[in-house]
Amino acid sequence: MKTIEATLNRLSAKNILVRFYKYYIIDSILILKREGFKSLLKKRGWKVFAVVIGYYTIRDTILYILIPFLVAKGIF
Repeated sequence: MKTIEATLNRLSAKNILVRFYKYYIIDSILILKREGFKSLLKKRGWKVFAVVIGYYTIRDTILYILIPFLVAKGIF
């Protein structure tokens, strides 16, 4: 575990996504495991749902609409 933390600490100075992952996502997972779903909603609010819905909307749009469209057009 120390090597993962050391790597995250080294990369966090360079990359904002690593910082976001380290402090928001991992912390949210720990809150969920330790205190439960209600506590996660109290601490993070409805932003959790917005992030999850936004992520899956973008992913599914690319996967099921954009890539088949590009394949049909012969571009991809």
